[in-house]
Amino acid sequence: YVRFHLISPLIQQSAQNIVLFDTFVNILSHNLGEPAYEADVAQLEYKLVAGEHGLVIRVKGFNHKLPLLAQLIIDYLSDFSFTPAVFEMITEQLKKTYFNILIKPETLAKDVRLLILEHGRWSMIDKYQTLMNGLSVEALSSFVKAFKSQLFVEGLVQGNFTS
Repeated sequence: YVRFHLISPLIQQSAQNIVLFDTFVNILSHNLGEPAYEADVAQLEYKLVAGEHGLVIRVKGFNHKLPLLAQLIIDYLSDFSFTPAVFEMITEQLKKTYFNILIKPETLAKDVRLLILEHGRWSMIDKYQTLMNGLSVEALSSFVKAFKSQLFVEGLVQGNFTS
């Protein structure tokens, strides 16, 4: 089991940054779908999670092939690229996801409660409005470049690994 948390102070600076981060993580997951398929067949698991403060990369499976999967994810992260068509598809999916959160009373109430309790939190309404106002491909590219330049990494490795 390997877990890395890529923390960046850039994410919480604005609602737009949070939406750009969600878009980035979803495009990265989309890009990894085909190349990581063989790892899935070999019973290796991975998950990318857009956390509040950064990207969580979780990799789990047999240890002798796990570094290859982790390296694949890191390679796609470092050489991140996307097409405008994929960008449009992912932003449309995010609009639906945000909207579905807003129409459910229990999730909206949770969001409002956390907005009251946490300093510097952006509401789902702010994120949805930012997304509806439109994002540009250039904004995502510059965000990803800034995100990768301001990273702090925490890691946890469990299992039959040498240091």
